[in-house]
Amino acid sequence: MAARAAARLARFVTVGLAETDLSLPQYRLLAFLDDGGTAHADLAQRLTVSGPSVTALVDGLVSRGYVERRKDPEDGRRIDFLLTRDGHDALEAADNAVVACLAELASHLDEEEAAEAVRGLELADEAIRRHREADNR
Repeated sequence: MAARAAARLARFVTVGLAETDLSLPQYRLLAFLDDGGTAHADLAQRLTVSGPSVTALVDGLVSRGYVERRKDPEDGRRIDFLLTRDGHDALEAADNAVVACLAELASHLDEEEAAEAVRGLELADEAIRRHREADNR
C-alpha cells in the first residue's frame, strides 16, 4: 500500500509541476543543486540515474539558463554545475507548485491527519538523508 501511495504521490507532484514546465527529474536536479555546486558523478549517484541521463537533464537546464557549468578551479578535469538566478527562480516556482499540490491533498484530511501526513513526508526525507550519508561512508 505504501509503495503505491508513493507512486501516486510522485504522479500527483508531476502533474503539479507541469505548470512550471519542469519534469520531476529536472525539479529534483535543481533541488540538489540548490545545496551548492555538484559534480556530474555526484549528481548521478544522488539522483540514482545513469551518467548519460544526468547529462541530458543538465543540457536541457543549461539551454534554459537555469544551470551553468563551471570548471573546478582545483581540478580542471572536474565540471561543477551551479544554479543561475533564473534557476533559483524556477526552483522557487516549482517549490510553490509542489506546496500547492500538497495543500490540495491535505484539504481532504482533517487538521490532525494533515499534520500527520506532513510529518510522514518529513520522516521520509530524513530517512533518505540518512541513507545517503550511510552510502557515503
